[in-house]
Amino acid sequence: MVTIKPKKQNIANRFRGLLPVVIDVETSGLNPATDGLLEVAAVLLNMDAENNLRVGQCYAYHIEPFVGANLDPESLAITGIDPHSPLRYAMTEQQALHMVFATVKQLLEETGCQRAVLVGHNAWFDLAFIQAAIKRNSSLVSPFHSFTTLDTATLSGVALGETVLARALKAAKISFDVNKAHSAAYDAEKTAELFCHIVNKWRR
Repeated sequence: MVTIKPKKQNIANRFRGLLPVVIDVETSGLNPATDGLLEVAAVLLNMDAENNLRVGQCYAYHIEPFVGANLDPESLAITGIDPHSPLRYAMTEQQALHMVFATVKQLLEETGCQRAVLVGHNAWFDLAFIQAAIKRNSSLVSPFHSFTTLDTATLSGVALGETVLARALKAAKISFDVNKAHSAAYDAEKTAELFCHIVNKWRR
């Protein structure tokens, strides 16, 4: 019996011209207008020969809080971030987002997608902080859709019956180290694994 492999699908076709990019941010509070953006991570996604979505490279940056940013002690205690530590080797939010956006724009060209769409766990939160940073830095031009997101909290609630990231990962049988949580890079990579799991399961 001859097995016919499926024709490789372009990621642009899978998401109607949108390029999913997983984003996670760590912040100094919950208000995007007043609280600082302290970390940002972007995980790129690609499709394999069997049309399964796979986790690609992660780009993560530590960020200096903008001048006058509110630094909420409770939020910093949760993340464990010391915004003033020189060991963070932090850059400005303009520099960090410029590098993320440039990477995403290059992938848009390579894949033929028209626009990027932010994938996140409670994605509205990440998008709101990025948009607030863009407002503070008028030179930044975002490659992301201004309001459409792919929210893994909602998707995992439907697909797995769980909305909390750690519980959704457990339901999907994906490892999760609570000691590494609240790192933008780690949370973004785990969110990317969860998103790929749900998308691939749905396709099958």
